Amino acid sequence: MKPTLPWLEPEDPFPAAASAWDHRSPAPGLLAAGGLLDVPHLSAAYQQGIFPWYSAGQPTLWWSPDPRMVLHVAEFRLHRSLRKTLQRFRTTPVHEVCVDRDFSAVIHACALTPRDGQSGTWILPEMVRAYEALHEAGHAHSVETWMDGRLAGGLYCVAFGRAVFGESMFAHATDASKIALSALVALCRAQGAERIDCQQNTRHLASLGAREIPRSAFIDHVGRARQEPPMQWAFQPLYWSELLPDTPLA
Repeated sequence: MKPTLPWLEPEDPFPAAASAWDHRSPAPGLLAAGGLLDVPHLSAAYQQGIFPWYSAGQPTLWWSPDPRMVLHVAEFRLHRSLRKTLQRFRTTPVHEVCVDRDFSAVIHACALTPRDGQSGTWILPEMVRAYEALHEAGHAHSVETWMDGRLAGGLYCVAFGRAVFGESMFAHATDASKIALSALVALCRAQGAERIDCQQNTRHLASLGAREIPRSAFIDHVGRARQEPPMQWAFQPLYWSELLPDTPLA
């Protein structure tokens, strides 16, 4: 029997994440449809381990997969080639990592970058507007790779306290998105955030050290981390020492 998908009216709370469709369903992890895509609903969703993901022509779909792909920042795999890239980047004066310099440019660039295995975008115009509003509210952030005065790559994420939820990355230059992710890992390590939510399992994320954990463990982590003092969303060059301890400061 096909499971029933709850339809959310604007005033309805989210169902418990544990009630999401399981692996026997046509869409494992799907929790509900409908509701509003605004700051209050996005804030409530993320703090319960829920996120929106849907395509053009679909209603807003809310997900909470089990297991959950998570990057423990202490387990980040800094491969030799990426280490060399970071060392060069760190010591090049016209290269820098910035946080929240141009969130809008980052999310618009991510909207043009398909997810692994997809041909089109999932970051629709209404989703861009919703996350720009979440950024203005202080809960969505961009980590940006700047090269020679140009935005070469970056990512955006959501954060409550020290609960960090990765969303999407883009690159206009080789390894620019990996540099941004490395910077986010370094920032999280420096400020005591233990995990970055990656939502779904991909080969690329697994190669960097991300792994699946039970949804219940993920939600327990979010419940604790979101109550911790908020992170300071600014990148300091000294944070590179979290990943490159043997490299002199530029």
